[in-house]
Amino acid sequence: MDLNLVTKSVELADEHFPVVDVGAGPPVLLLHGFPDSRFLWRHQVPVLAEAGYRVIAPDLRGFGDAPRPSQVRAYRRPFLVADVLNLLDRLGLDRVHLVGHDWGASLSWRIAGSYPDRVDRLVVLSVGAPSSPGWETIAQREKSWYFDFFCKTDIAEAALAADDWRLFREWSRGQGDQERYLRDLARPGALTAALNWYRAAFMPLELDEPPFPALPAWDQVRSRTLGVWSDSDPFLLEPQIAMSAAAVDGPWRYERVSGAGHWLMLDQPATLNRLLLDFLRG
Repeated sequence: MDLNLVTKSVELADEHFPVVDVGAGPPVLLLHGFPDSRFLWRHQVPVLAEAGYRVIAPDLRGFGDAPRPSQVRAYRRPFLVADVLNLLDRLGLDRVHLVGHDWGASLSWRIAGSYPDRVDRLVVLSVGAPSSPGWETIAQREKSWYFDFFCKTDIAEAALAADDWRLFREWSRGQGDQERYLRDLARPGALTAALNWYRAAFMPLELDEPPFPALPAWDQVRSRTLGVWSDSDPFLLEPQIAMSAAAVDGPWRYERVSGAGHWLMLDQPATLNRLLLDFLRG
């Protein structure tokens, strides 16, 4: 399936976002992470649509062909959550099955915990709950070194792109959609926009930054939840997601995928598709 043929433009708060929208049936919303786009899900979209689901996969703000504001403020969590909820409203969807990977998983945890009425079943890939004790291990903190590095404005951009993106290639271990990433990130403002997800999450507010609407308090997720981790992920260790059960006040299921790196949907698409269909059909 050519995802471009099933992509439409959806206006959200006077900005236009490309959104894959295909199939009919219970809606499944797929949220990608860094440094991806809707094309990350190219092996899942046709399978889910053929199985009787309406599949929706947007380019999130700062990635792919979505708007790329340069200010860190635009990537604060309330605005990212608003993008997703506004998308559901524009599409006339009260509830969805929510599937997220990487930053998309982090965003999915937040939405499911703060807006339980909008989420039917939750699937989180690679990234555990923010309250998981697995984040606090020394081993995971060492793996997460790049969180701080990506927050170094201008320095990170220069270092990642230098010498034909040598550091970026080494950081990513050649995993994922390498050539697509390099094409996308080389566009004006694209690398800064993508890194702004880290800066908005981990850097303190500027002294003169205007206040923004607070999100509802994050509570335990009440949705039936599936967590999936892949055993060759170079960034995220197993405990941070395997120990997320305490964040779920509902049925929790955990699956470990062998022979896949961080981008398991590309490395083991058949395995992930089987897990998704089994869980969503329940």
